[in-house]
Amino acid sequence: MASPVLDSPATPAATAPPPTRGTRLADLPEVRWAALSALAFLCALPLDLAGAPAWAWGPLYAVCYVAGGWEPGWAGLRALREKSLDVDLLMVVAAIGAAAIGQYLDGGLLIVIFACSGALEALATRRTADSVRGLLDLAPEKAVRLTGAGDGGGESEEPVDVAELRIGDIVLVRPGERLPADGTVLHGASDVDQATITGESLPAPKAPGDEVFAGTLNGTGALRVHVDKDAGDSVIARIVALVEEASATKAPTQLFIEKIEQRYSVGVVVATLALFAVPLALGADFTTTLLRAMTFMIVASPCAVVLATMPPLLSAIATAGRHGVLVKSAVVMERLGAVDRVALDKTGTLTEGTPRVIEVRGDEDALALAAAAELPSEHPLARAVVAAARERGLRIPEARDFASVPGEGVRARVQGREVRVRRAEGEHDDTAVEVVVDGAPVAVLVLADRLRDGAPEAVAALTRLTGTAPTLLTGDNAGAAARVAGRAGITDVRSGLLPQDKVAAVREWERAGSKVLVVGDGVNDAPALAAAHTGIAMGRAGSDLALETADAVVVRDELATVPTVVALSRRARRLVVQNLVIAGTCIGALVVWDLVGHLPLPLGVAGHEGSTVLVGLNGLRLLRDSAWRKAAERG
Repeated sequence: MASPVLDSPATPAATAPPPTRGTRLADLPEVRWAALSALAFLCALPLDLAGAPAWAWGPLYAVCYVAGGWEPGWAGLRALREKSLDVDLLMVVAAIGAAAIGQYLDGGLLIVIFACSGALEALATRRTADSVRGLLDLAPEKAVRLTGAGDGGGESEEPVDVAELRIGDIVLVRPGERLPADGTVLHGASDVDQATITGESLPAPKAPGDEVFAGTLNGTGALRVHVDKDAGDSVIARIVALVEEASATKAPTQLFIEKIEQRYSVGVVVATLALFAVPLALGADFTTTLLRAMTFMIVASPCAVVLATMPPLLSAIATAGRHGVLVKSAVVMERLGAVDRVALDKTGTLTEGTPRVIEVRGDEDALALAAAAELPSEHPLARAVVAAARERGLRIPEARDFASVPGEGVRARVQGREVRVRRAEGEHDDTAVEVVVDGAPVAVLVLADRLRDGAPEAVAALTRLTGTAPTLLTGDNAGAAARVAGRAGITDVRSGLLPQDKVAAVREWERAGSKVLVVGDGVNDAPALAAAHTGIAMGRAGSDLALETADAVVVRDELATVPTVVALSRRARRLVVQNLVIAGTCIGALVVWDLVGHLPLPLGVAGHEGSTVLVGLNGLRLLRDSAWRKAAERG
């Protein structure tokens, strides 16, 4: 039975129609036609059973047949014209056949159950899209843009539609309002409830320099936010677009099932004709033989098998998207569950990717002087020094005559003294810079890239899931790589690698039969992400090339979500197998019953359609938030 959601093409988020806040029964045409069919059948049934003349109940049965059968019948004819046999057409033909021999009630019951089954399937599968597309409703329709200088010399406020916001605009977000766009806080401090994007249970503190997302709820402080992304490129829009794209893709299991389905359906038709023609040639009763043949065609149709694969995978994609992992297709979701080896990048993946001052060796006051000299510089180490001084509450004095010399660091005059900050000489455990005041070294600032929160736990979880400890692939030097790997619990370290070396390592494992998952964030990781069985990019600071190349993106940069989404994929794969077992068992039992005994047509219809609905609902279990929690526990 075709699904209205799974068979629809993807719609770009930027041009999609406004989503509803929830799917109502009356919103779906399948539900309306099924309701009309059922109503006509219920009106005709008592008249037929009471022995009323045919003119009283005949038109009602006709309405039942047309309302419930025209849409699948028309779809089946279109498929037939393209030399494809649709299982929906088999159902309609069986119902018409029942009516042709005077079994109007049985045929009408088949149409009603078939139509109601399709309506329930449409409602259930539409929830997959609604659960994610409903996020778009969270973004406000209006925003307050700050423009230029007002009459009094201050900023002027301009209410605009969110769709009109452009990169570089400054917006004002008052307490209790929702953020209109993805951006960076320029001024103000507040707590922002971003559970809709990241799944965090508590509001996240936001200060200047912090990233915020459209649709999240501002707390008690006012924020001025620099718009970093157009509305169509926001995290919410990307979630919607990726899930819709995933709805248009088909996993390998689904493709295999559809390939088998065509041959199987032809086989069902041939067997049905044989079950009708052979007994009839041997003198069997026409009506009884036709009913048995039609019952066989109904119960042998692979509707439940067709619906076994996509609902679990799409439900898993939607749930992962709500918790900050954008999986680009159903193919990817199925592949994630098959990985048995993981390779991790170091900088920006295992670590935060930004150096921090972890120690001041020597004069503590030298940190403020170094920050003053480094303040005009855009170098990552300079930003780390300035950030360390601010975190310690130090006042950063004014610097003059700033100069930056490649390979020699920076120099400036601070409070009448010459201050130089340069790379430290000698052996140090981590990156170090030396602070020199008026020619004399006064302090060494030790900097290190901080390990991501939860990195050791994520490494341990991936080891449990795959049965193999992750490998660290990095272009960094052996010493730095070993120190990070030791803190993360990784023993297999390959350092000093160029991008092609990472690809070579991945291909070596793939040739040995492994299904490799690569997790990275930089341009140098993109080739390995593309070469791997599956690639995941860290999204917040990831390069555009890595984000485009990867099969999935971790929006909130929490490494712990990687083992969780792998565990979720494995659960989805188990549900696919469950569905196939349920569908195969039901079809087999009903077919045997019809061949060796006497299976009443209404009971055959109920068993067939019941198994189809059961399989569909079983696949949608992964839409619940508890599915993510269970995956996190197993990971």
